[in-house]
Amino acid sequence: MSIEIHKVEKSRIDEVDFDNLVFGHTFSDHMFQMEYRNNKWNPPAIIPFGKIEVYPSLSSLHYGQSIFEGLKAFRSADGSVNIFRLDKHIARMENSCKRMCIPTLDSEMFKEAVTTLVGLDRQWIPQARGSSLYIRPFIFASENYIGVRVSEKYDFYILTGPVSTYFKEGLSPVKLMTSEGYVRAVRGGLGEAKTAANYAASLLPAMEAQRRGFSQVLWLDALEGKYIDEVGTMNIAFFKDDVLITPPLEGTILPGVTRDSVIQIAKKKGIKVEERRISIDEVMESVKDGSMTEIFGTGTAAVISPVGEVYHNGESVTVNNFKTGPIAKMFYDEITGIQYGEKEDTFGWITKIQ
Repeated sequence: MSIEIHKVEKSRIDEVDFDNLVFGHTFSDHMFQMEYRNNKWNPPAIIPFGKIEVYPSLSSLHYGQSIFEGLKAFRSADGSVNIFRLDKHIARMENSCKRMCIPTLDSEMFKEAVTTLVGLDRQWIPQARGSSLYIRPFIFASENYIGVRVSEKYDFYILTGPVSTYFKEGLSPVKLMTSEGYVRAVRGGLGEAKTAANYAASLLPAMEAQRRGFSQVLWLDALEGKYIDEVGTMNIAFFKDDVLITPPLEGTILPGVTRDSVIQIAKKKGIKVEERRISIDEVMESVKDGSMTEIFGTGTAAVISPVGEVYHNGESVTVNNFKTGPIAKMFYDEITGIQYGEKEDTFGWITKIQ
């Protein structure tokens, strides 16, 4: 389907302070829109960014049938625009659609929607290293009813906006505390889908952790409260005895795109990788005895986020003297080097807009 484009009369870009961006607060001139009606996705359009009108009986407001993705576009060293791992994000959104009973999207149409929208608002991509254009596709049930059933109507939007670093610490280490009685997901639940409900469950524990001076919650499994799942907004990885360890994809954690990128880079560099269950007790003891030298989060927003402290059951351990380790730094440099076109994309991860 061809995309109908309605451009803004006047850009808002001159109103933006690109030197003081706050993640998720600024949005570009245009957004993509497409509706699912009468058992099919209807012709798409790109329209000026603005309010959308909904009824208070909107089904997704009551029953949470909504999903989203998050990816980024970067200014490349050669002047083009690089979108990082677009195909992987499209595939993950398809899986989220299936889990949430939402009609799937044609992958080529999805790709054209993203590249056309980013190309139209490419002037919004920040120039500064470490900044990027965040891309947020999302779908929500848009039928007006109050009743527990699958909606027959959906709206698909894509927003974009310039962002700087996600954590104020940047690549400096963050502090994590375990979930302390809260649970996020169980096997067979929504843990592996990028759906609003997944994140709603994490808000209260995250708020309490931040009040106590921690950046995020380190989630433990819901059944035993023993094995590590992920961080609130990231997957997690550990470097112990020269082995990269990360929790396996068993239905409770999001299959992170950055997680997958780290695993592929590690294998290419000859680093042994283990996707296995790892207990919080093993982490605490391994940091103490020095066999675990680094811990870091992996995610689209932060890329790589080193962990400097882990707090569990009244006890804290400090990782790598609260400094960014060489392994985390290597992954950060490799991934961002590909994203900004400074390193060769040997994996085929970049979708380029000339």
